[in-house]
Amino acid sequence: MSINEFDNRAREWDKEAIHWERSKAIAERMISIIPFKPTMKALEFGAGTGILSFMLSDTFAEITLMDNSSEMIKVIQEKIAAYHSTNLKPLLFNLEQEELSNNSFDCIFTQMALHHVADTELIINRFYKMLSPGGYLVIADLYSEDGSFHGEGFTGHNGFDVKLLKENLEKTGFTNITSEECFVMKKGRADVLREYPVFLLVAEKR
Repeated sequence: MSINEFDNRAREWDKEAIHWERSKAIAERMISIIPFKPTMKALEFGAGTGILSFMLSDTFAEITLMDNSSEMIKVIQEKIAAYHSTNLKPLLFNLEQEELSNNSFDCIFTQMALHHVADTELIINRFYKMLSPGGYLVIADLYSEDGSFHGEGFTGHNGFDVKLLKENLEKTGFTNITSEECFVMKKGRADVLREYPVFLLVAEKR
């Protein structure tokens, strides 16, 4: 989807149960895998309305919620005000177009956003630069699929070959890379639902 499409869907995003179910599964696996410390600072890339970050807000000292959709950021700001959250920081920013300077994070996580990025190698390199030594990168996204998830006209990636993604991460400098299936999305007509498994990949910066 384009930025405009995400803008248009922002107000309805939290009404879709699948977004909550997926984020809950990802949050639970992250908490069980990563040795969190209460002082850790995190960045969510492609945060959308911030569902995952809100679920992890008690886990981190601070989370920056980055998205390039102004309407998604507005929804985050409203939710922060409503819940009186003090450690969630929304950021309207396009990491594909420019680097984020003067920031160092202990964890960067992203769900279902990487397949919308044209140049994944560029973003992965920027993630690496933004992480502190020993920091964690967490990617939750679709395994390779036949293009039916988004349908005709989609210009992003039809999921990922996790083996190739791991090789890309290793080339960048990441180590201790693990992956597992963490959720299965179901999409289609009520009588014909297709299953689209989602992987959770965790990597560490040397």
